[in-house]
Formats: sequence, structure tokens, C-alpha cells
Amino acid sequence: MRTYSQLTYEQRYQISALLTTKHTGTEIAEVIGVDKSTVSRELRRNRSRRGYRPRKAHRLAIERRSKSERRIGPETWVLIESLIRYDWSPEQISGRLKIKCGIQVSHERIYQHILEDKRNGGDLSRHLRCRKKRRKRYGKYDRRGKIPNIISIEERPAMVNERLRLGDWEVDTLFGSGRNQAMVTLTERRSRMALLGKVDRRTAQEVTDVVIALLTPFADRTHSLTSDNGREFAQHQEIAKRLDLGFYFAHPYSAWERGSNENMNGLLRQYFPKNRDVTTITNEQIHRAMYRLNTRPRKCLAFKTPFEVFFNQPVALES
Repeated sequence: MRTYSQLTYEQRYQISALLTTKHTGTEIAEVIGVDKSTVSRELRRNRSRRGYRPRKAHRLAIERRSKSERRIGPETWVLIESLIRYDWSPEQISGRLKIKCGIQVSHERIYQHILEDKRNGGDLSRHLRCRKKRRKRYGKYDRRGKIPNIISIEERPAMVNERLRLGDWEVDTLFGSGRNQAMVTLTERRSRMALLGKVDRRTAQEVTDVVIALLTPFADRTHSLTSDNGREFAQHQEIAKRLDLGFYFAHPYSAWERGSNENMNGLLRQYFPKNRDVTTITNEQIHRAMYRLNTRPRKCLAFKTPFEVFFNQPVALES
């Protein structure tokens, strides 16, 4: 996240002087140490009829900031802070408040509030999602062995790609610091509904049992399941038979073909980092993470939550 601060009067005076000497916006930005978009926005918002005058521009900026702070009342900030602590991102909070409460507060303003809270010793910043670079896997050959009787994703119905119905799921296993225990993660493609379960050993039988247990309560909304080529899905035929669904396999090293699930696995790392030993994760912690993910609004869902889309029922904002 890029740090943003308000322009000072001295910087505005520099802008005025540099404009007089015919410097471009990019050159001005380099001199005063800000992004060029900051200079562009400053000139657009605070230029008067007589041109850019630093004292007038500074007064306009202060008046605008004061109006903004008055518009967002203390009760709104209480709600915003509660949603931040519920692990919602500023963009999710901004979008949700707009469509549900008619409250307009930009995600950038929420970020500024979080940064100010951090400078004052607060803990809101701890609830921001970590962004880590992920290594991509390259290679031509699948060295994990062949799974018999697989059905390629190329044979999957076209409507699955279009996300036209509820009930098309993606599945994967998520590791921690060890390689024995793991979590089975399921994501419904249209609603982004997440289901999680832990296995003591990453065997085909244990993974099969957990997948069936997680999806059985939603049998009426279970039409297809797509996985990678991991050996833990070797009993795909049993899963397909027990759940009466089509089981399809993505191409090797093609994680984007299961993009919804891969994205959800990334979100899970906020709760279960890679260095976390899965043996220390309790069922209560798994259910808490699952609930948090499913009641978090998503931009791709027009800021509805996965629960709302999957069950077609509104979910109240937490306060």
C-alpha cells in the first residue's frame, strides 16, 4: 500500500514557483517529492480563476478536509473500525457502506485513518491483508504420478466457465509448515463460498472423506468439482459417485484454471501463514476463518458477501 500525505503550504508555494518557470507537472512532482498524480489533482482541485495561488489553494484544501471530517461522523468511524477488525479491506468497507447504508467514504480515507491509528499506537493495521509474492511453478512434466480415468477440464460444461449457476466447485489442499497434515479448501465459483476441513494425513482416502462431508449438506447445489492433478484426488470417481457430480482435472501447472480457489487460498494465508503448523490449528479457528471469508463483501460480487449470493439472503453489517 502506498503511503499518502497531504501537501504542505511550503510544497504548494514550490508548485506555484515552478509553474511560473514553466515546469511540467512531472518535473514539479520530482522536485517536491510526490507522485505526479498528486500535482495533477492539486492543480485541478485548488486552482482559482486567477491561476494557482498557494495561499488560496491551501485554504481550499483545509476547508475541503474539514467538510470531509464533519461528514463522516464518529458513529460511522465506530462501524468502520469494527469492520476493519473483522478483516474487511478498506475497499470492501467503502463499497459495502455505499450500497447498504448510503454512506460515501473512500477506501483511501479509510487507509489514512488506519495509518493515523498506527502512528498513535493502535492495532487497526494488523487487520490489513498481507501481500506476499508467490513463486510460480514452471515445468513440462507432472512428476506426481498419473491418476487413472481422469476427465479433463476441457470436457467441463461451458456454463461452468461462465459462472451461470450455483454448484460448481473448485478444490485444493493447503499446507502449513509441515507436509503431513493439510486443509482441504473448497470454493464455489459463482458465489466464492468457502468450505474448509482439516485432514490428519494427506491421503486420497482422508481427502475424499472430507470433501464428501463438506459438500453433502449442499447436495442440491453441487454439480461439478475441479481439482489439480494431486495424488490426493486419486479417488475422484468415488467422490463423483457419492455426490452425483462431474469431477474434472485442470491441466498440470495451470493454477489459473482454478482461479477462484487459488485466490481463496491466498486469503486464507491471512489466518494461517505458511509457517503455521497445521497440527496447531483447531476446528474452532477453521470455522472462524471460514465464517469471516464468507461474510466479507467482494468487489467481484458488487460488494455482496458469498453467504448472500449462495443463500440469496441479506447479511447485516457487523458492528
